[in-house]
Amino acid sequence: MDETIKLSIEDNIAFITLCDPKGLNLENLEMVKLLSEKQEELSKNNQVRVAVLKSSVKNFSAGADLAFLKAVNSGFIKSNLNFLQRAFSRFQEIPIPVICAINGICYGGGLELALSCDIRIASEDAKFAMPEARFGFSADQTGTTRLPKLLGPGQGKRMILLCDEIDAAEAYRIGLVEYLVKPEELEGQTMKLAKRMANFPPSALRFGKIGVNIAAEGNTYAGLMFEQAQSIYCFGTEDKDEAVSAFIEKRKPEFKDR
Repeated sequence: MDETIKLSIEDNIAFITLCDPKGLNLENLEMVKLLSEKQEELSKNNQVRVAVLKSSVKNFSAGADLAFLKAVNSGFIKSNLNFLQRAFSRFQEIPIPVICAINGICYGGGLELALSCDIRIASEDAKFAMPEARFGFSADQTGTTRLPKLLGPGQGKRMILLCDEIDAAEAYRIGLVEYLVKPEELEGQTMKLAKRMANFPPSALRFGKIGVNIAAEGNTYAGLMFEQAQSIYCFGTEDKDEAVSAFIEKRKPEFKDR
């Protein structure tokens, strides 16, 4: 049986590709276990500078497989939800930038997966929704936590309580995605972003991501203390010296993550 999620690496950029031939990339326990395996493999590769989460089929993800949901009960949730939430949080824990390229439908768990990434770029044909309430439960794979943190409580409740479907232009307007591009430009613009970040000093990206994550949790003092710690580290790296020298000498820098 073909894998519905594939991991590939080109130079120093990793690609996690959702590729269910049925075209919806529906989520169930087996799919999330496979995703977790790919995340673990990615986390062990020290040569990767940036990761891209994308779909190779018509839609990014239509969310949970309803046939799977029909069989889920409280016992299953008690035994598995911690694992599911961890998988849907892992991209925030991996210390490299993760870009999510979104095309077509991005519903429910698909949107929760996108929320776990650092930068979201959407095709103009993308559509977004958090429809869980319609089926008698809430967005429990980090959705009710991450969505209002990103959009604010009002827009978060709009999507979660009304199950509103919004188009890509509206998603861009409210800050759900950071970039909006034509469908034929999605792959190229995603690569442009990935290559740009991959050419920055790795430590700067690593600590920048962690610092923003700490600040997003709301503790200003902890954020400032982290800024001090990461700055002390970064100013002692060879990559910082190389970055400054290359800029002055008008040449391409060569970073060694040291």
